[in-house]
Amino acid sequence: MKQLTYILISLLTTFCVAQNEALFEKANTLYNEGKYAEAIDNYRAILETEKHSADLYYNLANAHYKLNNIAPSIYYYEKALLLNPNDTEIKNNMAFAKNMTIDAIEVVPDAGFSKLLNTATNKMSFDAWAKTAVGLVFCFVVLFLVYYFAYSTLNKRLAFIGSITAFILVFVTLAFAFHKYNLDKNDNPAIVFSHESKVKSNPNSRSEESFRLHEGTKVQVIETYNDWKKIKLSDDKTGWVVSDDIKLLKDF
Repeated sequence: MKQLTYILISLLTTFCVAQNEALFEKANTLYNEGKYAEAIDNYRAILETEKHSADLYYNLANAHYKLNNIAPSIYYYEKALLLNPNDTEIKNNMAFAKNMTIDAIEVVPDAGFSKLLNTATNKMSFDAWAKTAVGLVFCFVVLFLVYYFAYSTLNKRLAFIGSITAFILVFVTLAFAFHKYNLDKNDNPAIVFSHESKVKSNPNSRSEESFRLHEGTKVQVIETYNDWKKIKLSDDKTGWVVSDDIKLLKDF
């Protein structure tokens, strides 16, 4: 019975993959023919099967860009970058899309030790830092065993220094790993989808209006209260918007 279940699952998976590939090729053909709205429908049909890829989001963003859909194009370029952060073609096309946005928001850069720490931390992912720490633990154990069983004074000294160095680096890499985890946890970007969103000082419609944002602007969500989300801009301004006005990027 289990074998039959595995066979059925395998056949279903193969069928879904084949169907998605056919939809992707059809969408690409429609895009090349200038039928951007129809291409979008086919790309979205793939998304409904919970199939996610940088290429899919990139093509979907391109189709929206051709239709001057500002928010969706930036949204899908950003999602493509989340899956393939080093792709220069995605970055270049997104830069063109962002030229269509209205809001000009300055970026307040990190400074001093905070900038150095965050730059160093972002050199690797959380998983990479964690794997590095595990590797250093292994090195520490091996060097300690060499120190314990070595007969030569020089070998003992070198193994001892190496093991202590590896032991210290374990804690350093673990610190980077946890810092990276916290950075990723607090990174909750979203794109404004409303044509014009009124940002309030408090999470209710009767509160004072702080400023307004327009479609395509990227924000950070830092808090949620009922149907409201507190956002932060790159210039450190904060306020509350209706949840429906924005779309979270990390929702896959």
